[in-house]
Amino acid sequence: MTQGFTPVVEFYGANAALLNQRLMHWSHTDAAGIQTDRLELTLNTEGLEGLPSLSGKIGLRVGYQESGLVEKGEFVITQRTPVLFPMRLMIVATAAPFSAADPSHYRQRRSASYGPTTLGALFRQLVSRHGYSPRVAPALEGIPIPHIDQSNESDMAFITRLANRYSAVTKPINELYVLAEAGKVHSLSGQPLPEVTLSVTQNNRPGDQAFITARLDEQSRSKYMGCRVTWWDAAGGKQHVVQVGIAPFKTLRQRCQNEAEARAVAEGELRRVGREGLKLQVDCPGNPLLAAEGLLLLDQSWPSYMQGRWSITQVTHVGDPTTGYRSSIVAGGLSI
Repeated sequence: MTQGFTPVVEFYGANAALLNQRLMHWSHTDAAGIQTDRLELTLNTEGLEGLPSLSGKIGLRVGYQESGLVEKGEFVITQRTPVLFPMRLMIVATAAPFSAADPSHYRQRRSASYGPTTLGALFRQLVSRHGYSPRVAPALEGIPIPHIDQSNESDMAFITRLANRYSAVTKPINELYVLAEAGKVHSLSGQPLPEVTLSVTQNNRPGDQAFITARLDEQSRSKYMGCRVTWWDAAGGKQHVVQVGIAPFKTLRQRCQNEAEARAVAEGELRRVGREGLKLQVDCPGNPLLAAEGLLLLDQSWPSYMQGRWSITQVTHVGDPTTGYRSSIVAGGLSI
């Protein structure tokens, strides 16, 4: 997708006319993991009678007049904050079908036991009862789970813990809920995401439309080259250790119930450590194709230690009359 020069943001669905006519500032945060997408808007309410109800779902498309718009999903308004002098309305919305009412009790604490089952089957069971259509990556579908307990925690928290255990990512978008491998080229809707390439211009200066700035942090956990996980042999009455990779090892405290589960957990943790050992933050011209769990390629115009592919963990797109359309990226180094 070729970048244009005239940014465009467009709302559709409920209250679309009001939002499109009175929008002053917008921010869309697309994050990996259990965090749902967040939309923040500022509207000019001068001359309006009363406070708009703003009920129902609103959709968002973002892009450029010259190159077209990209679909960003639907949102439900969860917070309204009126401001007096100047007359403004601050709005916070989250990705549908989340709502403050929580009719399916997604955030309600509960206790339950599951197993024997598989990661894919358990994920489908958990999200289907809340009205989502589940999507599971093939590599995660058949991972065995002999037994696991949900102990006084919400389904939201339990799904997060379950995904973290196998270094997977989960996220709702519209009516879908996806369980996927981190760092893979996919979109949460199941459609391929293009790899986004960023280049640094020779005249890279603040104030230019194409200005890019970046920061690279190296974390100590990247020094781990292996992982150890224990499992309990009930028949033999003894504890075993599964070791993946080479020294130095990271030892996990959790204890698994068989060797296959321990190996899956160790391999997932090793991938996570390798991926998250490096953290990249980039501020660049707005690009609607940038999305959480997509891939970012920094080409040869970047310093050698930043070049290559990165796994995007969060993107915040901002539209403002002063700064224009900008994207802020947080990405992790890939271990593949």
